[in-house]
Amino acid sequence: MLLLWTLLLGAATATLDCTGINGIKPQCRSTEALYQRDVFWVGGHYVNAAIGLLTYDQMYVEKLTPLLGIRQPYPLVLFHGGGISGATWLNTPDNRKGFASMFLDLGYMVYIVDQTSVGRGTQNDLTGYPLRIGSTANISEVGFTAPETADAYPQSQLHNQWPGSGLRGDATFDAFESGFIPLTTNNTRQELSMRAAGCQLLKLIGPSFLVSHSIGAVHPIHISDECPELVLGSANLEPGNIPFESYTGNTTSSVGRTAARPFGLTVSNLNYDPPISNYTDLVTETVGEDTPAKRSCIQQSTAGNYTIHTLPNVAKVPYAAFTGEASPHITYEHCVIQYLNQVGVKTDWIKMSDYGVHGNGHFGFLEKNNVQYFRVVESWIRKQANSIRDSNGGGISWWA
Repeated sequence: MLLLWTLLLGAATATLDCTGINGIKPQCRSTEALYQRDVFWVGGHYVNAAIGLLTYDQMYVEKLTPLLGIRQPYPLVLFHGGGISGATWLNTPDNRKGFASMFLDLGYMVYIVDQTSVGRGTQNDLTGYPLRIGSTANISEVGFTAPETADAYPQSQLHNQWPGSGLRGDATFDAFESGFIPLTTNNTRQELSMRAAGCQLLKLIGPSFLVSHSIGAVHPIHISDECPELVLGSANLEPGNIPFESYTGNTTSSVGRTAARPFGLTVSNLNYDPPISNYTDLVTETVGEDTPAKRSCIQQSTAGNYTIHTLPNVAKVPYAAFTGEASPHITYEHCVIQYLNQVGVKTDWIKMSDYGVHGNGHFGFLEKNNVQYFRVVESWIRKQANSIRDSNGGGISWWA
């Protein structure tokens, strides 16, 4: 009887629509990798509040262990972008395999975090972590899923990889938009708590590669600055920490350009050399012509006798940025690279189109060609791991 039921279930599954939200049906088989999951909260401290002792500044961490065995020498820690949670690394909005499973299939140990104040990292410090809206459907359409409809920059017309129309009413878009959640407006508090919790996590699990998306890229910078000996490499998908400024709603209109990150790549101070006590110690200038296809950048001033303050700790960590050819980031990612180079960090700017991966927007790791996108990212990580192995004369696995 059990065999008959299994055969009937298999036949039903073969004709069943399991895309998107339909995948929640019990008859649908998961596309995710086989793994074991453990859950932890890392960092944080007790605070004697009026109501009693509360824990503040803790970071949520999921440990995913590949069921078929660990075959890679170093763990990966995945940092989500703004307005979403670590769930972004799991299955895609149309229910295809996500990056976490792709890494697990190759035998990586994977750690997924929810940043402090976000998702399962939500804080009891309600005044210290005030919240704002994560994203609107309008911003998501124009900036993420259908930038070609707004045509705010010429490269947007190359976008063709989002599964579905990318507009409200499309099942995949609606599933994607449902994943947005509030994020904190106290970026300083979040950066400092993530800096502390991130390094504490690495002390527990050992030297690791950090993988981030969008504004989540600010945290690998802080962690590299605080404990560079524990960061083997920093792989950043469309890093959102544009030096000294932001583009509101990911548009390219000069109206949407606002001051941000007064310490260059962050809103809180880093270990600059020579040290700085205030962001005003960083004298800046704007360089380059500002066009819709390529934005001007803000960097430290090279005029007169101004000192260029470098980031020697961050410079110890290999850094890569991955940019889709149709994303708004293709118009200003060079600003991140130029600033990192100016402060002494050697970088790899990997434009996905140079590797035969075309048509991607800001969430390329969720789009139709995410398998090809993944191969480029994983190849960079593997190259760094092989370099470490060779420099150590073969080395040993951290989990052996």
